[in-house]
Amino acid sequence: MVLCTVDRPRLANPQTLRVPLNVSETVVVSRPRAAGGPPGQTGGPQGRHVRSYNHLQGDIRRRKLFSFQKFFLRIDINGKVNGTKSKDDPLSILEITSVDVGVVAIKGLNSNYYLAISKKGELYGAREFGVDCTLKERIEENGYNTYASAEWRNKKRQMFVGLNVHGKPLRGKKTRRKNTATHFLPIVV
Repeated sequence: MVLCTVDRPRLANPQTLRVPLNVSETVVVSRPRAAGGPPGQTGGPQGRHVRSYNHLQGDIRRRKLFSFQKFFLRIDINGKVNGTKSKDDPLSILEITSVDVGVVAIKGLNSNYYLAISKKGELYGAREFGVDCTLKERIEENGYNTYASAEWRNKKRQMFVGLNVHGKPLRGKKTRRKNTATHFLPIVV
């Protein structure tokens, strides 16, 4: 219990909080202690503070993903994933939706296909949202974003979304985080 001098008499209930009305008053704060823990800590598991990031779930952003290789990522009307040099291509407009903390789903706005990575590391467009469609989004040191499969790995290595110098999709098994072919810059539409 943290107790400071107050001009008013102390309340009978120690679980109360008094808000000061002016600068001369102070706050009386009392928190329940965890069994066996140091004073001031609340009940629950000891260790790192658990944070709630529910406000990040469901966030929808409309973006174009511009690759380090100078291509816009696109998902065509047949579900084929590739890159285009055209900045006006309507199939390159994507909706990036937060599914969980650091995990997103990317959907082609005009094609209605989700960007997906198969267990074999192939990029494709999925009509329905599934486990292949969950991607871990990370901001890299150079300011670009990388998108890795949240579900699948290849020999304990992450598989990334990537485009080669011709705008063709790279197989996830061949990609690495440091490879600039996997780096994308989200551009506001």
